[in-house]
Amino acid sequence: MKPIYSSAEEAVSQIQDGATLMVGGFGLVGIPEQLIIALVNKGVKDLTVISNNCGVDDWGLGLLLKNKQIKKMIGSYVGENKEFERQVLSGEIEVELTPQGTLAEKCRAGGAGIPAFFTPAGVGTVVADGKEVREFDGKEYVLEEALVADFALVRAATADKFGNLIYNKTAQNFNPMMAAAGKVTIAEVEEIVETGTLDPAMIHTPSVYVQGLFQAKQEKRIERLTTRD
Repeated sequence: MKPIYSSAEEAVSQIQDGATLMVGGFGLVGIPEQLIIALVNKGVKDLTVISNNCGVDDWGLGLLLKNKQIKKMIGSYVGENKEFERQVLSGEIEVELTPQGTLAEKCRAGGAGIPAFFTPAGVGTVVADGKEVREFDGKEYVLEEALVADFALVRAATADKFGNLIYNKTAQNFNPMMAAAGKVTIAEVEEIVETGTLDPAMIHTPSVYVQGLFQAKQEKRIERLTTRD
């Protein structure tokens, strides 16, 4: 049995100033909405956040950004967030942009206990500046170090009380690899069921990677809603 928190505030109570966080999601899909809001309300600052992108101006990680709680952002996409763009250009936030596939592999490697790996992505660009470049079979590869975090905040559709997680379709995105790479992983889930009721073959994140659960409904906003007349 894993702790099941009664509120988002209780779930993030361990997170303090200066923490490094991995936050699942891609755009606004599969983000731990309520845990992020709880961090905003908690007022923790000087956070290093590892995530694909930084939400939008008024939702997701954009709320932390707007509140000046993020000191450093490690991601792959500035995206739809104008405030993120403004802070980057003004030098108010430190940003480490990484090719999306490399970011995913850095997180996966961290969860697998692999300290570093070579990849061709970024060779000959600023991405490779200051990093070891080595040749294999006549092709150059850059050395990328794995990522781990003090906490990983992920979003799942279903969990059992033991902490096994199932994600909904594309909401898997960065969630499984980040769940494995967090020293403490907190899962915001839509449904918690009794242990033993989930099909083992359908589980995406085994319970060994999860330290706590919080059940919450999501607004599931859309980044850019386009409709026809």
